[in-house]
This record gives sequence, structure tokens and C-alpha cells, in this order.
Amino acid sequence: MARVRNKKKMFVRPIVAKNQNNVNHITGDKVPKSFVFARGKLPAVLRQLQMDLRKLMLPYTALNLKEKKRNSLKDFLNVAGPMGVTHFLILSKTESAPYLRVARTPQGPTLTFKIKEYSTASDIVQSQLRPRCPQDLFKNPPLIVLSGFGSGEQHLKLTTIMFQNIFPSIDINTVKLPSCQRIVLLNYDKETKLIEFRHYSIRLQPVGVSRRIRKFVQSHQVPDLRSLQDVSDFITKAGYGSESEADDEAAHVTLSSDLGRVNKASSKSAVRLQEIGPRMTLQLIKIEEGLCSGSVIFNEYGTVSEQKNQKEENQNSEEEDEEENQDGDENMEEND
Repeated sequence: MARVRNKKKMFVRPIVAKNQNNVNHITGDKVPKSFVFARGKLPAVLRQLQMDLRKLMLPYTALNLKEKKRNSLKDFLNVAGPMGVTHFLILSKTESAPYLRVARTPQGPTLTFKIKEYSTASDIVQSQLRPRCPQDLFKNPPLIVLSGFGSGEQHLKLTTIMFQNIFPSIDINTVKLPSCQRIVLLNYDKETKLIEFRHYSIRLQPVGVSRRIRKFVQSHQVPDLRSLQDVSDFITKAGYGSESEADDEAAHVTLSSDLGRVNKASSKSAVRLQEIGPRMTLQLIKIEEGLCSGSVIFNEYGTVSEQKNQKEENQNSEEEDEEENQDGDENMEEND
């Protein structure tokens, strides 16, 4: 009998689809990702603020990013390239105040903000009667809304572009309503030159439906009717909370699709915003052309030469005032 030779089986490498998580399937643009880390030693409260900023930037950030004292900025930059990280949010603390730097990798620019005031997410929760934080709240990135930045000044334009590009862009015609659960609001005050940074959760409530009925539909639990004479008492009994007592017509929207069990398509719903933190009051101090380095594009306190000229002008004016005072004293002595 002829011997049957064992044929070697060919190994075929399976075709693996390219990872599309780095590309927005709607716009085709690169999805921005971020690192939130600290430079230098931070107190416990600022470390909590750092963790709150990481949660805010979810899902396109490293929530459990490990950093060590010996890590330099170059170390983070070397890791950022392979991971597709496009922005750095860097917290630091000096003797005078804490600072937040927002930088575009790998070549800048870098915006430096002085944190005038801040509150952590836990501070916001403790101040609320009924805090709200669903499990899937951070599953999708937040929306970004900028207000008061349209003055036409160059540094405000750069600030607008930076914050617009730090979050994924959306297409209002194809975006799915369930994915819009958070919003980041930045409001610029022209008089004080301060930026109010707020982070809210979004929820929709059907207009004209009592809080008791809404809670019954959402909870799937049989209500306790023992103290009622008729089921109509449960429906007609006042159940509107303080959040539903004064509905603003400007906050009413008509849904294009169903959203949960209560909010139905073609029905009116009221948009409710509930702050979830963190909260910050920021002052733009400086804009650098590079990544935490390079020429200064904007400086709130002016350039070094401008500061020197201003100092010389102040000294000259003080000397002139002293000369005028001396002349006045001499004239008074002559009159005497």
C-alpha cells in the first residue's frame, strides 16, 4: 500500500478589521482623546478635581492614568502618539493659586488658565436635594456650548477653537438623542474677563405629566393604593415637584424619536439641566505657540517689554507728581 503523506495545513492569518474607535463614523474626523495629569505635588482637593476632570472627559480619556514624579512632559508625549491622544489637561499648584493648562499635542498651542474658584463634583452633589447620576451617564462624550466668546479678539478665537476641538464633533441631523446626556457650558464675561466652567447632565421630562405618574412608568413597580379610595386619586393627586412647577416654554422641545418609556416621538418634553460638577471659574493668563513652550501669543499682563514700559511710565508719572508737589511747596513759601 502506498503511504499517505500528511499534508501540512496552511495557516491563514484572519483578517482583522481596523479599529474605528479613533475615527468619528459620522464626520470622518479623528476623535479627540485626552490625558489629564498633574505637574508637581497637588493637595488632596486638587487631586479630586483632577479625577473629576477625567470623568468629565470620558469616554475618550485615560481614567486610571498612572503618573510618577519622575515622569516628564516628554514621557507623556511619547505615549500620546501611539494612543492617539490629541490634548493634554495639566493641573499645577503654586503658592498663589492653582492653574490649568490645556494643550494640543504634539506641537501646541498651550492655553494657561488661572483657577480663581472651583468646586469638586462631590461638593455639587452634597448641595443638592436629589442628586442624579445614572450608570450610563459617562458612556458618551458631552456636548460643548460656548457663550460670550464672539468679540473677535484673537485670544478668544483661539480659546474657542481649542475647546471646540477637545470634544468630538456631532452632526445634528444624524445624532441619536440617547447619546446626548451631558453638556459642558463655558460662559465668558467681558467685564471681569473670567470664564465660568459648568458641567450638567441632561434629561427630558414630558410636559403635563405629573411626577407621580412619571415615576410609576419609569420604576416598573406596583404603587401602594391602600390609603386611596379610588385609582383616580392616584392620578389626580398633586405630584409635581419643584422642578416641574414652573415650566418654561423656551425649554420645551418636540422629540423626533422615542426616548425611554416616557418621552415619545412627536410629543413635547421639557429639557432639564442638573449640575454634576466640577465647577470652575477660570482666567486666561497666557497662550503659548508650542507645547508648554515657545513664543507667547497672548499674555494677560502684557509682554516683558510692555511691562517694562508700563513700569517706566509709572515711575515717570510719579517723578512728575513729586516735582509738581515740590514746585507747589516752593510757591507757597514765596507767597509767605
